[in-house]
Amino acid sequence: MKSDCIRTTICQERKKDPIEMLHSGQLVKVCAPMVRYSKLAFRTLVRKYSCDLCYTPMIVAADFVRSIKARDSEFTTNQGDCPLIVQFAANDARLLSDAARIVCPYANGIDINCGCPQRIHDDLTRTVDLCRKAEATGVSWITVHGRTVEERHQPVHYQAIKIIKENLSIPVIANGDIRNLKEAENVWHITGTDGVMVARGLLANPAMFAGYEETPLKCIWDWVDIALELGTPYMCFHQHLMYMMEKITSRQEKRVFNALSSTSAVLDYLTDHYGS
Repeated sequence: MKSDCIRTTICQERKKDPIEMLHSGQLVKVCAPMVRYSKLAFRTLVRKYSCDLCYTPMIVAADFVRSIKARDSEFTTNQGDCPLIVQFAANDARLLSDAARIVCPYANGIDINCGCPQRIHDDLTRTVDLCRKAEATGVSWITVHGRTVEERHQPVHYQAIKIIKENLSIPVIANGDIRNLKEAENVWHITGTDGVMVARGLLANPAMFAGYEETPLKCIWDWVDIALELGTPYMCFHQHLMYMMEKITSRQEKRVFNALSSTSAVLDYLTDHYGS
């Protein structure tokens, strides 16, 4: 948790209230909490392309509370990084509370990861009951991934998400297999939810919420600028580009690009193939 980055982000900059957004009647477009990927640089990129709300990667609350090194590694933000939800994994209420207390001046909300790997139950009444119990504790909204524990790549049960939404009075965000803006809008209408959360679709195309069908070259160069400015580690910098360029490169080009091992080599490749 870099103090020089955080110092500028105290609450006066947290202008957009996610709860107000989710009660607006408009589609709220959300970047999911992806381990290793939903870090500050990527959040900065997707915000440039119409993403309304971003989550951090899942952070283990116990490590975060006990280790300064873990805080510096796991949580970095800046003035433009809002609205922001910090996601924790915890099985101890006190540790969760302590972790939340540390980040609350720099975030718009705290999320508890209850979805890996549990998602919806085969018996949907169990999921509805669980969501109602969560609602009764005072949570502000719930995100539902529309698959069971056993399902990985099977179709998402959007009707199940719709039923959950109909049984709650708080906002619900739908998650699962959304690859472009049209699909996001369709899922929003089908489920009656208040927003949609996207993970892999945004990795492949960080500009999808702005209506692009595949990653535009401008987005690739935006990523280069942001990643270099924020000091993104090479492996993360390169991995994101591999995802973004998946649909716009040939198999042979992928082999060459994926084998690159330095920032300078990546920049030379991009300049040679796509201009500056």
